[in-house]
Amino acid sequence: MPENSFVPLPGSDRQPVADAQPGGDLDESKQIHVTLVTRRREGLPAALVTGPETVSREELAARHGTDQADLELISDVLGRFGLTVTGADAGARRVTVAGPISAFSQAFGATLRLVSAPHPTADGGMAQHRQRVGGLHVPAELDGVVVAVLGLDDRPQASPQIRRASGIAAAAAGAAAPTSYTPVQVAQAYNFPADTDGTGQTIAIIELGGGFGPADLDSYFSGLGIATPSVTAVGVDGGTNEAEQDPKGADGEVLLDIEVAGAAAPGARQVVYFAPNSDRGFVDAVTAAVHASPTPTVVSISWGQSEDSWTGQARTAMDQAFADAAALGVTVTAASGDNGSGDRVPDGKAHADFPASSPHALACGGTSLRLDPATGTIASETVWNDGAHGGATGGGVSDVFALPAWQASAGVPAIVGTTKIGRGVPDVAGNADPRTGYQVRVDGQDTVVGGTSAVAPLWAALICRLAQATGQSFGLMQSLLYAEVTAGVAAPGFRCIETGNNGAYQACLGWSACTGLGVPDGPALLARLRG
Repeated sequence: MPENSFVPLPGSDRQPVADAQPGGDLDESKQIHVTLVTRRREGLPAALVTGPETVSREELAARHGTDQADLELISDVLGRFGLTVTGADAGARRVTVAGPISAFSQAFGATLRLVSAPHPTADGGMAQHRQRVGGLHVPAELDGVVVAVLGLDDRPQASPQIRRASGIAAAAAGAAAPTSYTPVQVAQAYNFPADTDGTGQTIAIIELGGGFGPADLDSYFSGLGIATPSVTAVGVDGGTNEAEQDPKGADGEVLLDIEVAGAAAPGARQVVYFAPNSDRGFVDAVTAAVHASPTPTVVSISWGQSEDSWTGQARTAMDQAFADAAALGVTVTAASGDNGSGDRVPDGKAHADFPASSPHALACGGTSLRLDPATGTIASETVWNDGAHGGATGGGVSDVFALPAWQASAGVPAIVGTTKIGRGVPDVAGNADPRTGYQVRVDGQDTVVGGTSAVAPLWAALICRLAQATGQSFGLMQSLLYAEVTAGVAAPGFRCIETGNNGAYQACLGWSACTGLGVPDGPALLARLRG
């Protein structure tokens, strides 16, 4: 092999996996696949991201995708290491590379180890995966050409933002008794636009494990008196629709997403993308969904993890995929987390959850909703916070993303204990408390679940119905929702949630780091978007 020089890859530093144990010897000859993210041919204009102008996927690829010369250079340089380019999508700026682990280690300076660590969907179980610590490098010829290398370390990257009613702590003295609702009842309580059902729209749903079967869907929707929606599974990076027949596992997240979206927008077509739970799988699934044909109306994401658990390169790759979505007219909804302002980081500080903290995602927070049993109208609604053992809505201020211009007048506070003001999370909210949870069916069992996992598909369904009513998609919806919003004043189209907290942050009139602008008022929101 000829002499090679290397340069560091910015944002590639990895920390060790917490509580990881040695997993045995790693076979260096094993063939693996890795995703490279490339630079844009030409920068994406901010005006194209904020809208209302959009582009086609073909235009995005031609102007802002990967240059053909860069693709040829990558293939030539990595070929010297025994690596083979097996796929390339210039529009999505993704290159798939295959080869033995030993060759990847030489090309990118990765020392990989096999470890076993707790898995976020295994209910305390362990999973074996590759781990690397420290940063990567790239051959000098690819400096600035390759901006991310994803998949060498395939640790689980995200957790499902779901809470089960059976797992919450006992109610405090005087607390209201648990109750539950169908997604139809919740949509009616928020006055989703009349005479709409999402017909003509597509919801892309991202899943990092689990699966669904037609029997559950047919049984569930027939029980609601709704025809089973069109639901199609797509595999990414070897991921498959594989129901585990474990209601406490990842199947719960998958069925929750499909059933909430399908009940609230039964006319919308659903495409569910299954990928491995790794930074590569997550980013590739989102990219596949955003760049699909036909272009979806909305992408719904109910998985996430605190910002500092991600590498900088992976966060940037995901955020740029969301920027592509906005340019294509696609809205991305993302759950803001179920662990309060601390986001399950054991340092006692406030943390925002990613990908909800991306300024190109519509972050969805959670409330505790009580309906009048006689009328189905809202009797009360507060911030969802069941305490340390019951969960609470995520929300706060980003450590890594700056305050967006469209959010500048909303009154986002500084990060607790600092003077730094970043992107505020969430943007919007909806019912998420498992004590006022959603009735769903998982692996043949009827159950009640909550979590901000439910709010992302609920808002995805609402956006489909708004798109049907207006005849348009919304892309980066925040630029519309925050227009003329001021701190301490209720935003038109929303009902503020003024009671409760998520730990470090308190609800208030106007935007808050608990429930964002508030919960939707369907007719008022529709009127605002039409205006």
